[in-house]
Amino acid sequence: QVQLVASGGGLVQAGGSLRLSCAASGRTFSLYTMAWFRQAPGKEREFVAAIRLRSDSTYYADSVKGRFTISRDNAKNTVYLQMNSLQPSDTAVYYCAAADLYLNYEQLKNYKYWGQGTQVTVSS
Repeated sequence: QVQLVASGGGLVQAGGSLRLSCAASGRTFSLYTMAWFRQAPGKEREFVAAIRLRSDSTYYADSVKGRFTISRDNAKNTVYLQMNSLQPSDTAVYYCAAADLYLNYEQLKNYKYWGQGTQVTVSS
């Protein structure tokens, strides 16, 4: 089993920055991919960014490309999401997720482990 704990959300003005953290514990050696998803009120949960843990390859949704950066610290078993140039449309609950199979990184169903959400609110 793997446990994920997300943190770092908050309230920020448009144009500001936040960094989210996702600390993993347990059988982390079994993981292939970690990712961030988000869910705005009344909307479905959507893919934001992913990182392949064996290659460090990173992937982003078009809506965040160039503004968000996903990275990891192996020593801390932690994945980060640096969010810059935040916009009100980025307001959502952000979830970290981890997969123990090498599958499509954009699909929610491929992620076995989920952290609790952390709220990000961007004011205009």
